[in-house]
Amino acid sequence: MPGARTLKAVFLDKDGTLIEDVPYNVDPAKIRLLPGVVTALQRLHSAGFHLVVVTNQAGIALGRFQEPEVKTVESHLKTVLAEAGVPLTGFYFCPHHPLGTVPQYSFRCQCRKPQAGLLLRAAGDLDIDLQNSWMIGDILDDVEAGRRSGCRTILIHRGGERRWQVTPFRRPHYIACDFSMVDDIILSYEGSSAAKPSRSGVLQ
Repeated sequence: MPGARTLKAVFLDKDGTLIEDVPYNVDPAKIRLLPGVVTALQRLHSAGFHLVVVTNQAGIALGRFQEPEVKTVESHLKTVLAEAGVPLTGFYFCPHHPLGTVPQYSFRCQCRKPQAGLLLRAAGDLDIDLQNSWMIGDILDDVEAGRRSGCRTILIHRGGERRWQVTPFRRPHYIACDFSMVDDIILSYEGSSAAKPSRSGVLQ
């Protein structure tokens, strides 16, 4: 169909999913990729997926840091992954929080996960077909954002989610215990010749 979006993507939460969750950290020296991330992203990139970070950065609204500091983190993360042969196609962040202390960012928005605004914006900017894309995160807000946008979803269950308020939008398609399972799940679903047998739990 003319005008149809054509690219497939894996949307990635940042803190607790790609990197160690250090609260309100914008110091590149403290950024550590989690185990299994590089190998999984290498396989997904080789399989034709565009990799896009979508992250809530409420520290901006709360006055903990400013937008340029998040841009520094973005640049560092892109460099680290590029050195491993993994390009990031995009990096999108929400600076808002309804209980913030910085007035220009302190309101209820449509881009803060669990809303789907970051994914919808990325899809429009990058020509991404959301129905053939995935959202990966460590809490159910990530799952809900993915579901609301039309993606398939994987919850990396390593203790980040504590409330477990499960609704149809907050029910992950798959659960993985760490990032090293993510590529197996996605490539097995895709029927890729590069796939290994999935070790995941399926919750559809």
